[in-house]
Amino acid sequence: MRYAFQVQYIGKNYAGSQIQLENGKEIDTPTIQGELEKALCKLTCGKSANNNKRQIKTYFSGRTDKGVNSIGQVVHFELEQMIVASKFVYSLNEILPDDISVSDLRVVDTKFHAQKSAKKRIYRYEFINRKYKNAFDGDLMRVKFDINLERMQKSLDYLLGEHDFSSFKSSGTLNPSKVCIIYKAECLKSGDKVIINIEGNRFLYNMVRTIVGTLLEIEGHNLPPEHMKEVLEAKDRRKAGQTVSPYGLTLMKVEY
Repeated sequence: MRYAFQVQYIGKNYAGSQIQLENGKEIDTPTIQGELEKALCKLTCGKSANNNKRQIKTYFSGRTDKGVNSIGQVVHFELEQMIVASKFVYSLNEILPDDISVSDLRVVDTKFHAQKSAKKRIYRYEFINRKYKNAFDGDLMRVKFDINLERMQKSLDYLLGEHDFSSFKSSGTLNPSKVCIIYKAECLKSGDKVIINIEGNRFLYNMVRTIVGTLLEIEGHNLPPEHMKEVLEAKDRRKAGQTVSPYGLTLMKVEY
């Protein structure tokens, strides 16, 4: 049977969501997928489990990089036996590291695929807008200059719709298609924290972090919001801002 659940994790201690390969061989580095598959096998494979071989394969709705968090990552896997959802989730969470958890386990159709069936992904980026640090800022990036939310929103509005986002991708993008649809992009402020929510059908490698870096370049150099449109239309990564820290980025939700 095919099952799916949501996975929550704090990404700072992992090399990303996906198992890392080098020359076709798995690299011995901690990943969300690796920890999840080990826990699933420990729970379901029993004495037949082989620690050197992953006996349960998981499929993620999308790849997240080192340091990126998740609240709504969706993962599917297949298991021969029937399971009791509440008991299974409880037991799996007891096995997983403290910075990884699962919820909302359900049976899905065999045609369902966590990645290929997804219609929309929602990301959130957060950073601190304050001159001085605070011990409770955690790993969030701190921007010292004043942020103008109205200007930032105007910049974000240029990203809405279907576009070639080549200017905002890093070289690690595996999919040759650079066209994405952005349904919503907004910026909010809560106290000293700036929150940027972006919804799209798909995202390129480091796309959200580079968009945020471009927003900060526009604000930091007092460029017109139209600069975002110029960067977008250039289809040239050199025109965009820096790729900011991953620690403020969270995959919030995946819709099907």
